[in-house]
Amino acid sequence: MNVTEAVTSRRSVRQFLDKPVDKAILERVLETAQRSPSGGNTQPWSAVVVGGDALKNITASVKAKAATAPMGEDMEYAIYPKDLDGRYEEQRRAVGKDMFDAVGLERGDAAGRVAQMAKNWDSFGAPVQLFTYTRKYMGPPQWSDMGMWLQTVMLLLREEGLDSCPQEIWAMYGTHMRELLDIDDEHIFFCGMAIGYRDPDAPINNFDVPRVPISDAIEFRGF
Repeated sequence: MNVTEAVTSRRSVRQFLDKPVDKAILERVLETAQRSPSGGNTQPWSAVVVGGDALKNITASVKAKAATAPMGEDMEYAIYPKDLDGRYEEQRRAVGKDMFDAVGLERGDAAGRVAQMAKNWDSFGAPVQLFTYTRKYMGPPQWSDMGMWLQTVMLLLREEGLDSCPQEIWAMYGTHMRELLDIDDEHIFFCGMAIGYRDPDAPINNFDVPRVPISDAIEFRGF
């Protein structure tokens, strides 16, 4: 698989097969991903890879937390800007609608939509979670570095025939996640990433996720 194939075949998978992931593959991916760029070679990312009973325990604890605080609790950063507008908000709403449409959930089916979103806590059936965090004093450039590292991990997973779903939703309970992962107060929790093998027949893995044309986002000068 070349880089273009990895980029174009990667998507946020929301239904995984009941198939284990070899630890050796994960080690190989993460070792290679250390070549991801970062400003000043700071390499600001840290992560915990969790599977098996350890993941089941985290899942159960966060589900219990979500039952009592469904809108989040002790969030350490805003997942979306409160003033998100224009095409950014339109794109966010559109992909949500398309996702719910793919699984046959009508706009008025509030319970069904909540149940679908709750599948996040089960990692959509994936057997592995990659939980990422960094030092609290890190700024936007270092958070950008974390994003580049995560993208590198996702593309290397595709090369191995694996899939993923980056999940900022875990940050709704950021402080609780740090407690569960034994991460000290000098760090901030960023996100999870479900890792496994996609269910190729699941409708939620097959709806179109459009991208804006580069003319809407990119300007060329001097050409």
